Amino acid sequence: METARKNARYSRLFTQLQELLTKTPDPDARMATIVAVLHNKMEYFYWTGFYILVGCDLIVRTYQGPLACQVLKKHTGVCWAGVDQKKTVVVSDVHKFPGHIACDSASKSEIVVPLKYKNGKITGILDVDSKSLNSFDAADADWLEKIVALIYRT
Repeated sequence: METARKNARYSRLFTQLQELLTKTPDPDARMATIVAVLHNKMEYFYWTGFYILVGCDLIVRTYQGPLACQVLKKHTGVCWAGVDQKKTVVVSDVHKFPGHIACDSASKSEIVVPLKYKNGKITGILDVDSKSLNSFDAADADWLEKIVALIYRT
């Protein structure tokens, strides 16, 4: 998707989500709403969901798309890279990513965005996969970081 068109779409979705997420402060409800909006409005999003840190495990929570891995192998793959590096990770070709966890062989590219509580502690990640290579870029990273930040806002 062309960058200008992508930014315009994200801007509209961000405004929509700001309004929708005023209904409850519950983070699970907010995550479910974000996943539903993103997955249904961004045509290149093949799998969209959250993995949450429970103890020392990354466990799937709200998602849309094909069946997911329920628990991700510790400190392996793109999702754990986002947690361990404490930053958004964009992967243009998941098959070239060391230790990639293939929950679905149709996934070709991926972006993960850390979910941070107000104190900065990472509590999970937003994970989005695409069936095409090179689907995600700096515009996706910027907007998805802003969207994920809405979960714990008051």
